[in-house]
Amino acid sequence: MTQAGSAQLLGLLALLLVTVRPLGGYMQRVFAGEDTPLSPLLRPIEAVLYRLAGIRRDEEQGWLDYALAFLVFHLPGMVLLYLLLRLQDRLPLNPAGQPAVPPDLALNTAVSFATNTSWQSYGGETTLGHLAQMAGIAVQSFLSAAAGIAVAIALIRGFARHGITTIGNFWVDVTRATLYVVLPICVLAALILAWQGVPQTFAGPVTAATLEGAKQAIPVGPVASQEAIKLLSGDGGGFFNAQSAHPFENPTALTNLLSVLLMPLIGAALTNCFGRMVGDERQGWALLAAMLVLLLAGAVALHVVEAGGNPLLAGTGVDQHLGNLEGKELRFGVPGSALFSALGTATSSGAVNAMHDSYLPLGGLVLLANMMLDEVIIGGPGSGLFGMLLFALVGVFIGGLMIGRTPEYLGNKIDAREIKLAMLAIFSVPLALLCLTALAVVLPAGLSALGNAGPHGFSEVLYAYTSAANTNGSAFAGLSTNTPFYNLTLALAMVIGRFFVVVPVLALAGSLATKRRVPESAGTLRTTGPLWVGLLIGVIVIVGGLTYLPALALGPVAEHMSMMQGASF
Repeated sequence: MTQAGSAQLLGLLALLLVTVRPLGGYMQRVFAGEDTPLSPLLRPIEAVLYRLAGIRRDEEQGWLDYALAFLVFHLPGMVLLYLLLRLQDRLPLNPAGQPAVPPDLALNTAVSFATNTSWQSYGGETTLGHLAQMAGIAVQSFLSAAAGIAVAIALIRGFARHGITTIGNFWVDVTRATLYVVLPICVLAALILAWQGVPQTFAGPVTAATLEGAKQAIPVGPVASQEAIKLLSGDGGGFFNAQSAHPFENPTALTNLLSVLLMPLIGAALTNCFGRMVGDERQGWALLAAMLVLLLAGAVALHVVEAGGNPLLAGTGVDQHLGNLEGKELRFGVPGSALFSALGTATSSGAVNAMHDSYLPLGGLVLLANMMLDEVIIGGPGSGLFGMLLFALVGVFIGGLMIGRTPEYLGNKIDAREIKLAMLAIFSVPLALLCLTALAVVLPAGLSALGNAGPHGFSEVLYAYTSAANTNGSAFAGLSTNTPFYNLTLALAMVIGRFFVVVPVLALAGSLATKRRVPESAGTLRTTGPLWVGLLIGVIVIVGGLTYLPALALGPVAEHMSMMQGASF
């Protein structure tokens, strides 16, 4: 690790830890319906929304009704975004005159942002008008993040409640998540970004004269507001094709620091909210410790690999004292790029400030591994917490087998039903991404889009489906995915990665809420100390390794071995 890399990583951890407890406590009060500093301003708006929608805030739902509401909530958003994209050439706020988006790309994009994935098979500034960006992309970023937070809160209630058949009201939870949590943070972040020079305008492209005397059209738009929600929501679709490497999205060192803080902000704070709601903050700190250990391991490994330079350039006279700079902004260098990329893949944000396709093979392996661990390394808003809690159940199950007792977690006996639901949610993602990757690398429609041969080409395909199924949205970008085959199959991966995980999670919440509390005994496995954190990390790494190691061996591992022998793909 370089001094710059260490300083940035430690600085981020310090800022993150400072915000975890205040924001976690704030969210606990929000979802308990208690007063907050924003209540005088937002409670009347909340009441009006309930009245217009015919919702009673004190009427709770069982897990099935909650899950149905979650599914119904997403359908209109997908349809609206699809129509905005298909009809944008006939709608206002399209100063650059962008044409209608083709059907398969419009479907892919609508599914992508409604599922909190933000996969982009298009260049934002060349494909979308301002109305599609704001009323379509940005709105779905808000709503998909709020829905993920609501699911996490429902699962927390499942752990915290005993002998009750309800887990909350989805419509109330998603409204409060939007009004009290996501929106205020985004307003503040957007103001800071605009202050630092990020555009926020409805104007069309600005024409500038180049040094050669030609005219260049420079796209601008409502960037600051979309950049804030993109980073906070885990729905990291950029206004510009270059995303956070573009100086209009990320112009200064302060905006880069704000970006890497916003990505894990809600996911980390939800662990403290979890601890408070179950009556023991130490439980939340244990989950956060496991997340941060995995994050640190990935960030350090990525930095070390990239700072070492490219072995193929050794002896050629190329100065590599700054590391592997291919595909990276010089103003960020290896330290800023590696930290951003580690967080972008660990938090499911998918935001990038460097070209992931240009990372060295082992660097690409780290990025893949971050996503393949099922969003548990902080993850997206809500999804990271319930992903970690799924592995926590598996961990206590294994611990129970070790000591010969029925597994318990937070006063709940974990039976076969809970373990089956947890495993269904955990393995639906690898089943989807590995099967679709296998199809893509044997079918002509999949192979025709490859930009590289050999292991790197395989890694590009594997990365695409891993990113889609894990609701991440980043890409290696050497793969030309704007084809009917990839647009449709990636959309399928996104649907499975979102809904085939959330529905079992809500069923699990309903099952846990009905259980009677089991008092602690001498044989109860402690879930707050270093031993528990180590067990939890071990379970995550072993499950991930057993699931994905063969695929990783065919891609980045094989590419690294070839590179060390002097071959390049």
